[in-house]
Amino acid sequence: MNTSNIRKAGITALLFSSFTLNAQKIEAIPFGNMDHWITRQVKESFVIGGHTQKLYEIGDARDSVAPNKPYVNRHSPWATSSVLATVSGITKGSVTVFPENRGNGKAARLETRVEKVKVLGVLNINVLASGTIFLGHMIEPIKDTKNPQAKLVTGIPFSKKPDFLEFDYKVTTGGASRKINGLSASGSATGTTDKAEVFILLQHRWEDAQGNVHAKRIGTGWERIFQSTSSWKNNHRIPVFYGNMTNQRGYASYMGLKNGAHAYYTRNSKGKMVPIHEDGWGDANDKVTHLIVQFSSSNGGAYIGNPNSKLWIDNVGLGYN
Repeated sequence: MNTSNIRKAGITALLFSSFTLNAQKIEAIPFGNMDHWITRQVKESFVIGGHTQKLYEIGDARDSVAPNKPYVNRHSPWATSSVLATVSGITKGSVTVFPENRGNGKAARLETRVEKVKVLGVLNINVLASGTIFLGHMIEPIKDTKNPQAKLVTGIPFSKKPDFLEFDYKVTTGGASRKINGLSASGSATGTTDKAEVFILLQHRWEDAQGNVHAKRIGTGWERIFQSTSSWKNNHRIPVFYGNMTNQRGYASYMGLKNGAHAYYTRNSKGKMVPIHEDGWGDANDKVTHLIVQFSSSNGGAYIGNPNSKLWIDNVGLGYN
């Protein structure tokens, strides 16, 4: 693993611990046991009540942050959809990810929620946010609801080629999806059913002379969970397929290359947030430079889901046959 690249990304070198199970090596993603959390304090503006909101991060105590300050995960690779927002001069905390006790440790609980902010003559908005955890960074403070992907540094430096993503989960799927981003608290129906979503992507990235970031998609693993389960499903696995995913059985369009409005973002060498142009498919012989892993309580994209949807995640690791 190229540790210099990891430090450039703002995270110190990550140590992936491993163990063998049934002749397969499972490599735990750092902090993937969900036992280590930081509690942040956000003092919200007086005009919306002046309450103190608690936000939770999956991380190391060395990454602690002062109240109402942006969070930077220098030691943990995980970021969450819980954010500090400052819109039209109004400060608010949005929390969609929570620690929850599980046995002697903890798990992550991801919830789809609707945030409501109303200030007479200044701001009146309802925004649905799915509970999400992912490898990368969240850019804070959030200042608007435009182009949400551009506020996420997606993925971390990585060089290996795992065969599957493994994790424990349980899920409550909320039912019909709605898009909520505006004056209406109920939004508009999408005609789809909300599902939890999990994916792992492996990319080979490079930057051109103009600072544009390009990538070939080397590996893909994707699952949408549509059935609720109240009991934990342990050691669940999503296989990683190498090469052109469109040739694989079970391929769906949402697993395809991400560009345009659907592109993921990163910081280039000049420190600017830019889209990652997935120029094509690689294969198992190509070098991997970055790993993307994401868990979400809803699957519809920005501002789409059902407020009753929840996803619990624990013990996230990478498997090698």
